[in-house]
Amino acid sequence: MYKYVVFTSLHLVFHVIWAQTPTDTVITKKEIPAYTIIGESEGLLNHLPGSVKFISQQEIQRLLPLNGNEVFRRIPGVHVTDEEGMGMRLNLGIRGLDPDRSRAVLVMEDGIPVSINPYGENELYYTPVIDRMEGVEVLKGSGQILYGPQTIGGIVNYITAEPSLKPSLRFRFMGGQGLFMNGFVNYSTTFKNAGISISYLRKQAEVVGPTWFLINDVTTKFVLKLSEKSKLTSKFSYYDEYSNSTYVGLTQTMYDSGGQDFVQLAPDDRLYVQRILGSLQHEYSFNKKYKLTSTVFGYTTTRNWQRQDFSLSKPLGEYDQVWGDTTITNGALYMLNTNAHRDRRFLVAGIENRLSMNHAIGKKMSNKLEAGVRMIFEKADEELLRGNKPDAHSGNMQNDEVRRGYGLAIYAQDKLYLNSNFHITAGVRGEFYWFERHIIRSNYVDTSLFNNSFVGQIIPGIGLSYTLKNIVNIFGGIHRGFAPPRIKDAISNSGIVYNLEAEQSWNFELGTRISVNKLLSAELTTFYMDFSNQVIPVSQSSGGTGSGFVNGGATRHVGCEAGFTFNLAPLVKLDKYTLMVDAAVTFLDARFNSDRYIIGNGDTTNVRGKMLPYAPPITLTSAFTFEAPFGLGLRLTGNYIGKQFTDPLNTVAPSADGRIGELRGYFLLDGSMYWKVPKIFTTFRLSFKNITNERYIASRRPQGIKVGLPMFITGGFEFAF
Repeated sequence: MYKYVVFTSLHLVFHVIWAQTPTDTVITKKEIPAYTIIGESEGLLNHLPGSVKFISQQEIQRLLPLNGNEVFRRIPGVHVTDEEGMGMRLNLGIRGLDPDRSRAVLVMEDGIPVSINPYGENELYYTPVIDRMEGVEVLKGSGQILYGPQTIGGIVNYITAEPSLKPSLRFRFMGGQGLFMNGFVNYSTTFKNAGISISYLRKQAEVVGPTWFLINDVTTKFVLKLSEKSKLTSKFSYYDEYSNSTYVGLTQTMYDSGGQDFVQLAPDDRLYVQRILGSLQHEYSFNKKYKLTSTVFGYTTTRNWQRQDFSLSKPLGEYDQVWGDTTITNGALYMLNTNAHRDRRFLVAGIENRLSMNHAIGKKMSNKLEAGVRMIFEKADEELLRGNKPDAHSGNMQNDEVRRGYGLAIYAQDKLYLNSNFHITAGVRGEFYWFERHIIRSNYVDTSLFNNSFVGQIIPGIGLSYTLKNIVNIFGGIHRGFAPPRIKDAISNSGIVYNLEAEQSWNFELGTRISVNKLLSAELTTFYMDFSNQVIPVSQSSGGTGSGFVNGGATRHVGCEAGFTFNLAPLVKLDKYTLMVDAAVTFLDARFNSDRYIIGNGDTTNVRGKMLPYAPPITLTSAFTFEAPFGLGLRLTGNYIGKQFTDPLNTVAPSADGRIGELRGYFLLDGSMYWKVPKIFTTFRLSFKNITNERYIASRRPQGIKVGLPMFITGGFEFAF
């Protein structure tokens, strides 16, 4: 691995030196594109053999979101669950996959993985802040061969701002209830052959629901055009979060009695998240046919979580506080006089070379071949300390361990254009992962337990796309889904290698896109996902009593996604106005597809045929947008999330502790107003979340009921020139 790192680093340096040009070289008058999956033009959707969705910066500004969850609810087939009300930890599932910590989704920012350890622990304790994004891409179907290691559920790619050609300054401020404040500033410019973009975000609140938080986020991007053939991009980002995020939630009796929806059950709980990333990417075009892209990246994530211990039954000794109804078994929370510090530090370093080749085949046919190799090193340091007070800042070391992993990916994908309207995409990806776990201390006793293991998979995929008269596009595809098991689950606490299989599936998709001038665009997609073994989370974050995952057996996901956008303005001869109506609906049937027996309520039940947890059979989103040429804009957005179960037994009646029971469907209506005043380079904004003040249970995870935010109003302005 080290030889490979040195070789690619020398490759970068060689091209930087060799491709130097005189200082009078200037960047052409075109924005330098960000790393995207879909591409720079919406027309490129017709060249993708799978279901995709792009949310533009314009759409994000129309939504005026408090967090990224509002943006992802606009995408059919995607389900997100709220945890603390501000989306600081994205819980996103695609087509019935469990949304807990977005484990089944490959999340990237500008093409670089976001999760704390992409192979060994694909979890989002850090989530990119939507407020600084230029757009978001979601790829749900075929075409995932170029990306990994997760190819199970889909891809989410956040896109950050590129340097502007002319000097530009943006300053945005939004304020709201609970001393909520969101401030963002970005400066960007290009001079001669260099471009730079610098942004700073500060986001905080004294009380939003039960949560207070403080976030600082800094991102810089520097683009240097070395020649007409060569470009170098460097990026640095720093994220710092401090909040009172907690796992504990309401019991059912507390929710039913009302008045305690947003009480701080564990006021001394503290979460500290810090992430530092640096990346360097070099693009070299040998000619119009060949381009080599080399990327080196590294990031660290620190996640220290101080959480007060609690019990559902009355303890023998003293306790700090009690919540709920003590006369009902498991209906009360006894907050203990101790706490736990779950301190974790993660390191990821990676390097990737990708070669793109374009060739003509005869007069009408052509193909584009992309092939590459990527290596990733991962490390996780995990400590568990026990404090003797609810607010203790440290404690006695109970557990201490180190996990390491080495991932290798080799891939190739060829897109064959039979003509301008019909093309076939075929590819294969190999994912290989070597990992080890070293337990240094267990249950207050120093030890040395060590073991290692390996998992690998060949991942094929094929898709097609046919366009008829630039109006109708038909697409379809089949690809293999793969996700490696977490290290701490594949190797037990006693150092034993478990037979925890990799998550594997076959994913099928067939759909059509329709575009009629600027009047109508629509998409209809059917999908089928067949899992030979879906790994089911039982960790604390998913509401389980243990840690890690178990083999859940075969599951089947069948569904349909349909959506349209209709532009009314040309019909009523208001060409200078925007009058748009859009809607998207997802119908889903996700069930266990093999025998699996679970003990619950004293009985053993076969869950075959039962619905998967947190997989609502129906979700619906719709919006009406009005924009006038004199700068006024109005937006109404509605989201409906159907009822869903929270456990494999599909229990309807709620448990006393609030963790199990049917989640009723709910509808959220949001609105926003904006007024652009070009003379002073300012846009004034006002947003209303949950206009009807709907009271609903957003989740029964991690450890009790989390209530959705009530009506929330924010207002502010953006200055840009």
